Amino acid sequence: MTTTTPSADPDDDGGAPDQTLRVLVVDDQPLMRSGFAMMLGAEEDIEVAGDAADGAAALEACRRLRPDVVLMDVQMPGMDGIEATARIVAEDLSRVLILTTFDRDDYLFDALRAGAGGFLLKNSDPDDLVDGVRAVAHGHALLAPEVTRRVIERMTSSGGGDELVVDSPSPPDTDDPTVAGGTLDVLTGREQEVLRRVARGLSNAEIAAELVVGEATVKSHVSACLSKLHLRDRVQAVVLAYEAGLVRPGD
Repeated sequence: MTTTTPSADPDDDGGAPDQTLRVLVVDDQPLMRSGFAMMLGAEEDIEVAGDAADGAAALEACRRLRPDVVLMDVQMPGMDGIEATARIVAEDLSRVLILTTFDRDDYLFDALRAGAGGFLLKNSDPDDLVDGVRAVAHGHALLAPEVTRRVIERMTSSGGGDELVVDSPSPPDTDDPTVAGGTLDVLTGREQEVLRRVARGLSNAEIAAELVVGEATVKSHVSACLSKLHLRDRVQAVVLAYEAGLVRPGD
């Protein structure tokens, strides 16, 4: 599941990237930094460009090394991971994947508002971490399944009135009546079927299996949904689907 352009499909990691991805590992615990570096460095398409023990050092390292992805811890002395993420994104230095042991709403929403491209828990499977780095490097938003549930719960518990968890760089065109107010009339029937399954947290492969179509077809429909609804990524698509009543809690 899972900052991207409106036409990008955040659930597709595009397979093996064309070039080596450079990653900066940021954590205040040396053993954690070493462990993540070893895990990522074992991949043929990933290079650990450096590491940092706090947000200030991470910001300086990003300016110097220009990594493709920053693997960012949240709680650190001095400048924490949330502030560091906001500054890195503001300067367009790198994309950021937040990694934390703390499954807390305030960290989640603050990280997303700061511009993080993804959010995983440190107890995630190693394969999920590696795939997450690749996905974020390609500009795709990524959220752990439990994180997506929290986004949904926050939005639905407030009746859709809570502030959008991910800042939208370009809000929907309110002059377009098919988009204004979150209506989905602009989508075809099949695109709404795909969006409904995206909101349920299904991957492209799972959606393809349910609809008995190819993954490429699903990817095309997802991209069309994001483009037509002026959404940045899959996270915003989930929020809009619940706000518009396409999916309800428990579906």
